[in-house]
Amino acid sequence: MGGAVRDELLGLPVKDRDWVVVGATPEEMARLGFKPVGRDFPVFLHPSTHEEYALARTERKSGRGYKGFTVYASPEVTLEEDLKRRDLTINAMARDPAGGLIDPFGGQRDLKARVLRHVSPAFAEDPVRILRVARFAARFGFKLAPETMKLMRAMVRSGEAEHLVAERVWQEFAKGLAEPHPQKMFDVLRDAGLRWFPRLKIPRLDGPVPVRFATLAAQLGPRRAEDLIRRLRAPGEAAALALLAARLRTVFRGARTAKPAALLGLFKRADAFRRPERFAQLLQAVKIACPEVDRRRIERALHAASSVHAGQLAASAARTGDIPQLIERARLRAIAEAL
Repeated sequence: MGGAVRDELLGLPVKDRDWVVVGATPEEMARLGFKPVGRDFPVFLHPSTHEEYALARTERKSGRGYKGFTVYASPEVTLEEDLKRRDLTINAMARDPAGGLIDPFGGQRDLKARVLRHVSPAFAEDPVRILRVARFAARFGFKLAPETMKLMRAMVRSGEAEHLVAERVWQEFAKGLAEPHPQKMFDVLRDAGLRWFPRLKIPRLDGPVPVRFATLAAQLGPRRAEDLIRRLRAPGEAAALALLAARLRTVFRGARTAKPAALLGLFKRADAFRRPERFAQLLQAVKIACPEVDRRRIERALHAASSVHAGQLAASAARTGDIPQLIERARLRAIAEAL
């Protein structure tokens, strides 16, 4: 079903297979040993393979946002009716028990044309689909069908996008950020009318999702970065790294000619001594966003300052009462010698 068939046709590895069961009831599934796991609609785990088997279902809009749906699952629901509720034609294909392709909405045709096209007008009922389409654009580099972009713009204008569920916003965005063509995601969201995303000039994004997000923030500056974090509901660590990148970008850029005191001040503001791994991610993000940053000079200075054994200095100067100043002076000397 869905993504498994799509990836198979694209020649990609198939990670998960989902199954749709037509003509059955929850009671029949339970008698066969399937374990129910779905909260909002009937989904079951196979007793041996643990793959997901969902009863064929339809959905009816009953409120705003992602959860505003009434699900109807019944033995009378056909496979085509189930597929019709999917978001994109490339995700609305299935295979029958003999392996034959079931493609009532032209998904294979759109795969060959590298086009993302919505299945039906019901697409407009779920605002999360705007983010999903942008994520698929980032994954495959496909273009959007004009009618799908038109529909997405209408969804944004109607205010439907304001009812996006917080956890789903970041979930979809983070997945898209990790894809091979994340710039495509930004372009799609902007073209749809979500102006949270400025037109960024980033030659590439690299590293884990928090680093990629911090790279974006480093280009935005503090105010716009804070707005993007709020709108995306970014979680704690990703948000913290992004804010540091936005706030310290200018300091990083001046590191090429910075004196030891300025470099030590950067390390202290970024908590580099206590959290060296996070500082390495921060430096990676800022370097991608601002190629002129002198990464080697910063790393050399940090290594020198970190080599100062604060514990030993504190022990030797325990009676002076000047321990913090002693450590700072030692770190400044170490940085000066390294530069």
